[in-house]
Amino acid sequence: MTPATADIDPTRAALGVEFGSTRIKAVLIDATGTVLADGGHTWDNELVDGVWTYSMDAVVTGLRAAYADLAHRYRERYGTPLTEVGAIGISGMMHGYLPLDTKGELLVPFRTWRNTFTQDSSHTLSELFGLNIPQRWSISHLHHAITHGEAHVTRIARLTTLAGFVHYRLTGRHVLGVGEASGVFPIGPDGCSFDADMLAAFDRLVEMPWRLSDILPEVAVAGQEAGQLTPEGAYLLDPTGTLRPGARLCPPEGDAGTGMVATNSVRPRTGNVSAGTSAFAMIVLDHPLRSLVEQIDLVATPSGAPVAMAHSNNCTSDLNAWVEVFSQFAEAIGHPVQRGPLFDVLLGAAAEGDMDDSGVLSYNYLSGEHLVGLAEGRPLVVRRPEGVLSLAGLMRAHLFAAFASMAYGVKILKQSEDVPIDSMFAHGGIFKTPEIPQRVLAAAFDTPVSVGQAATEGGAWGMALLAGFLLWSEGLPLEDYLDERIFADLAVTTIAPTPAEVAEYARYLDRFIAALPVERAAAEAF
Repeated sequence: MTPATADIDPTRAALGVEFGSTRIKAVLIDATGTVLADGGHTWDNELVDGVWTYSMDAVVTGLRAAYADLAHRYRERYGTPLTEVGAIGISGMMHGYLPLDTKGELLVPFRTWRNTFTQDSSHTLSELFGLNIPQRWSISHLHHAITHGEAHVTRIARLTTLAGFVHYRLTGRHVLGVGEASGVFPIGPDGCSFDADMLAAFDRLVEMPWRLSDILPEVAVAGQEAGQLTPEGAYLLDPTGTLRPGARLCPPEGDAGTGMVATNSVRPRTGNVSAGTSAFAMIVLDHPLRSLVEQIDLVATPSGAPVAMAHSNNCTSDLNAWVEVFSQFAEAIGHPVQRGPLFDVLLGAAAEGDMDDSGVLSYNYLSGEHLVGLAEGRPLVVRRPEGVLSLAGLMRAHLFAAFASMAYGVKILKQSEDVPIDSMFAHGGIFKTPEIPQRVLAAAFDTPVSVGQAATEGGAWGMALLAGFLLWSEGLPLEDYLDERIFADLAVTTIAPTPAEVAEYARYLDRFIAALPVERAAAEAF
């Protein structure tokens, strides 16, 4: 229900902005988590000189466009301009590499999580720290730049992420939320600062004119104020001058942290899945992992609790491409179909059939995939000649593939550690289509999966909740704030997989892993 105009107090509203892989989204909420207005802007990464990147001009343009869209809808709905908000939170694609000089200027183009050229650095640092250091983590990118003799490394004054960079532009403060910071460099035993022993080990490993602790951002936990919107920041966000400075900002977080919040999965033994261009499963642990699991990242909730994370670089992009082909076919025969209904039809077809009969394997690898040891990817469909090719089988293969790499990582985790999961929630645009994506995901994890009303609002809504935590928590821990203030009356749909569905997905995953040499050969040959 939309609140009446008289009930709206923008100084008690929270704004969340998330820079996703293909969309920048802004969401304004009230103290109940109700969306007052939202806005968005579509963008995409570029492959420039072999590096996946987004330009900083595109960052600023997209930020302003998403906010302008939200402000326009707010004015249309409530008949008054949005002149101020109570709190703001910025989120972005986790990790990657944004080194800044003393003036806060970017030294090299932004290197995103999608780049997989840091394999050697990832391996070296994992051995040095005795902890899995993924290829996309900022410290892997920094080590890669140092060992490859890149000239800019001696001039680094600050190292941050996309969320941290935008937060800095809005507030003038270099700070990261602990969840985002945990993908820059490992967090120490206290759960709220970088590991001092590992910082010292890195400094001994390389010879630089700076110490690592001097260039890393400040670490903050949920509920801490991380700056205020400056006049320059207000102009950056809203160049019309309508938005006033002074809003409080919460610590910037990555999309993993906002996904945990958006699905109320911040307590130990809870988990969530975020599915978009990339996908990741997050399981909040009741104790740290006892062993190094190569496919699993050890990160943190926005409050600093340990989290096991299986992150896949590839999820829905290839599926989206196939839907676009069918869209073009519909237009060609004179019967165009809007994307939303077309997704429902095609994914609905995936509810039928059986992967054993269709004999189809789909690889959704637009880029490399560290979970299965691929440095490069090639989208690929393979089928057995005796299989019966059908729309149902083709779409079922694409949907199974979207979750396959992530499911493989979780499978390895469960084989290595006792990791109990009491509940698993999912969010992301793919779940706008009811039931079938949720059912496939439940089969992939062999556990019930829930989707809530706000699942498709995604990380921007989760980031707005973290901003609102500054305004409305009244001393409650984050877990209780979410339980009591936000999710108490939220409708949730839970699907438990059948044994047959679990067995079918397990057979598909086995074949998917066994046929990876075909994918490697395709990457080498084409």
